[in-house]
Amino acid sequence: MVEKSFFEWISYILQHYGKWFLQGTANTLMIALVGTVAGFVIGLGLGSVKKIPPSRSKFNRVIMSVVNFLITCYVEIFRGTPMMVQAIVLYFGMQEFLGVNFKPTIAGIIIVSINTGAYMVEVVRGGIESVDSGQMEAAKAIGMTHGQAMWNVILPQTIRNILPATGNEFIINIKDTSVLNVISVTELFFVTKTIKGAIFRTYETFIVAAVIYFVLTLTVTRLLKLLEKHMDGPQEFVHVSSTMPIVFAKKPEDKNNG
Repeated sequence: MVEKSFFEWISYILQHYGKWFLQGTANTLMIALVGTVAGFVIGLGLGSVKKIPPSRSKFNRVIMSVVNFLITCYVEIFRGTPMMVQAIVLYFGMQEFLGVNFKPTIAGIIIVSINTGAYMVEVVRGGIESVDSGQMEAAKAIGMTHGQAMWNVILPQTIRNILPATGNEFIINIKDTSVLNVISVTELFFVTKTIKGAIFRTYETFIVAAVIYFVLTLTVTRLLKLLEKHMDGPQEFVHVSSTMPIVFAKKPEDKNNG
């Protein structure tokens, strides 16, 4: 029997197990996307809470101190431990102590969401601080409450400022979903291990997986760059005066400042 060459094995794997790779890729994208969006919402909410100014009421100050302490504990715990460990502890811990038996995919989404949220809290906090403080003062000067100013003035600019970091989290999550194979989530890495066990070809099987991961992350990176460019707006704008329009070109630093 003649041994297959490298490319013959690649062709064989794609021909016989291509649907498995597609299923694993679809699950990886779904978990990463949903987990990133949910983590972004968590981070946006908790990051905004951390920026609530101190209240005059002593009771409210105590409550906010407790809330901020709990948020800090959440951030430090989930940023300070590997996602693989978190997956095992949460998945099997919920079964043993709470009697909750989530499907592996649902559990995977929850784990990625909580993990991403811990990172996004600090990203959002930094994004809020990057917005000029004078804008909050101006919003309050025209009668807005702190919540109204955050919702209508600060957060829209914050979201634009943290878009690159959010996109980076999405790319990281595409790759980090591979650790969810420890709780039997059928993402790309889990499918790749299964195929490798069926045909006993480790190198060729994981080469296919590596190419798929690379294509996914490269595509997402390019799409995010297009989105950032779109949100930057036009490179020139027209100032309408009483005499004639004057066209201004954006300076390089203007692009970074939105």
